[in-house]
Amino acid sequence: MTGADFQRLRDDFPILARPVRGRRLAYLDSAATTQKPTEVIEALRRYYLEDNANTHRGVHFLSDRATELYEAARERVRRFVNAARADEIVFVRGTTEGINLVAASFGRAFLRAGDEIVVSAMEHHSNLVPWQMACEQAGAQLRVVPIDDDGEFLFDEYEQLIGPRTRLVAVTHVSNALGTVTPLARIVARAHAAGVPVLADGAQAIAHAAVDVQALGCDFYAFSGHKLYAPMGIGVLYGKSEWLAKLPPYQGGGHMIRDVTFERTTYEAPPRKYEAGTPNVEGAVGLAAALDYVARIGLGAIGAHERALLDYATARVGEIDGLRVIGTAREKGAILSFVVDGFTTGEVGAALDRHGVAVRSGHHCALPAMRRFGVEGTARASFALYNGRADVDQLIEALRALRQ
Repeated sequence: MTGADFQRLRDDFPILARPVRGRRLAYLDSAATTQKPTEVIEALRRYYLEDNANTHRGVHFLSDRATELYEAARERVRRFVNAARADEIVFVRGTTEGINLVAASFGRAFLRAGDEIVVSAMEHHSNLVPWQMACEQAGAQLRVVPIDDDGEFLFDEYEQLIGPRTRLVAVTHVSNALGTVTPLARIVARAHAAGVPVLADGAQAIAHAAVDVQALGCDFYAFSGHKLYAPMGIGVLYGKSEWLAKLPPYQGGGHMIRDVTFERTTYEAPPRKYEAGTPNVEGAVGLAAALDYVARIGLGAIGAHERALLDYATARVGEIDGLRVIGTAREKGAILSFVVDGFTTGEVGAALDRHGVAVRSGHHCALPAMRRFGVEGTARASFALYNGRADVDQLIEALRALRQ
């Protein structure tokens, strides 16, 4: 697809036609959440008009229909990430819940005093705090892979941290704060050589490049629907079947039980073991519609478009005096973080907003990564398939006005 083709895709997203502060909306905050195409919105509308019911436990038509849609969405996700089996796909609220599920369940079952969990210095708090909590409960400790001045994952340092007490590696696929793409397949291979499982935070990768969990080899992979053009409140935890069979449940309640007495409860097989309570059926339906939308465009084409846009934006912000890019790894996702001399990140974000430009300002839930670069936060422009050069030019115009 050409840049003009992608520009036409902007029309698929109704909210982008909404003016902001009297200006055209340049939405550059997709790393926080993507906007939704009409067909996802219509999928949700159809569900509520035609199919709404609770799943699995009903015997009436609407319950059967809702169950069919929910399980069809699971199969759609399986194909999207190339999982071996549909029962390796657990629906959760988002990346955060998926990681917390593994941290809590793995911690209870396998983490003991003196054990170690390896993370990187660029992790989102969602892939850091749950492991701190698990370590505190077990008397284990975190080991942190450092990053260099460009924000690159230091693989040699990582290799040295893998030892006899390492029980799990938890690492981002793409940094939400720096844009760094980690060498995930190599990270997994090294961990597996030592018999250590790997969890990957895929929140910032899943919408921008093809993810094949079997090729990557990771044992767990978590992502959120709302960063993939789908609704909020739906996400996915992929887990290898052998791990999901071994881990204890994360929550107790309806749907996840096989039998309950006052003395003992037996649980359903995965994934139902991890999906207690009423499921987010409409979210799963919306996620399936989003995956169909993205697949038609092609992740290869989306990735190429976003890389070209990131290159263009990186060159253009270089024209702004006093602006410093934070995160300059060789391979980056569609994220451009920066600071401007003399202005707080909040002031930068507010100034850009006055020009109709939406960016994220703050520490991006990655304070250790920020402090590695001597800052408490950045302004972050992030790109999606509906962005074009006009959005970048509007960003540059707003930054020039700020500097003047």
